[in-house]
Amino acid sequence: MTCQLFAICFGANRPLRLAQFWAGVLGWEMVDDPDVGVTLLPSDDTGFRIRFLPSQEPKVAQNRMHFDLTSTSLEDQRQTVDRALALGGQHIDVGQRPEEGHVVLADPEGNEFCVVGPGNSFLADCGFIGALACDGSQEVGYFWSEALGWPLVWDQDQETAIRSPHGGPKITWGGPPVAPKTGKDRLRFDLAPPVQGDRQAEVDRLLSLGAARIDADQGEAGWVELADPDGNEFSVLTPR
Repeated sequence: MTCQLFAICFGANRPLRLAQFWAGVLGWEMVDDPDVGVTLLPSDDTGFRIRFLPSQEPKVAQNRMHFDLTSTSLEDQRQTVDRALALGGQHIDVGQRPEEGHVVLADPEGNEFCVVGPGNSFLADCGFIGALACDGSQEVGYFWSEALGWPLVWDQDQETAIRSPHGGPKITWGGPPVAPKTGKDRLRFDLAPPVQGDRQAEVDRLLSLGAARIDADQGEAGWVELADPDGNEFSVLTPR
């Protein structure tokens, strides 16, 4: 058995405030779990949580990962955008073109996300979170396919995408050139070892697939921090 994608973790200057924003945008339940921080629980088949941990890391560049939110109509897209703006989001310009059909926004701490217009065939059978769109190499797409046991659903022109066999969002990587890494990632994957599994055995498996160890076991923090082949940090949590 492979590890599971337990959560997408935001490093946040104000975790509760950021959690409230995303709970309002997504319509997910917010809980304060002393073991895993402020957490949003999915209300659909997304398959992972979103959690928010305190961080003093400044945002110095565009994130390598962002959510693509889907729309059923132009009116639905407008309502999502209006809701995000009312909750404290803002429009931003990352070089998008009007004909691309999506609206680029940032949450209250500057984390980018897109509200995709209707008719996007690639995300047609996905939920409200259609994708986690990542800046990354083909190699890292292959790594995460093996790490999570998710099949490749796209592999062309060095662009890759994977998706859980149970559905939910796709995770995509845009291929080269990959933006240089600037500081610690504000968004990362939190992995849970297999139920009743051996965390060290899972860490060893991930290392054999191409991950690199960043720090030793974080002790009371309850995770091991690794990096994928593109240098993106991720955590392997203690089995609960």
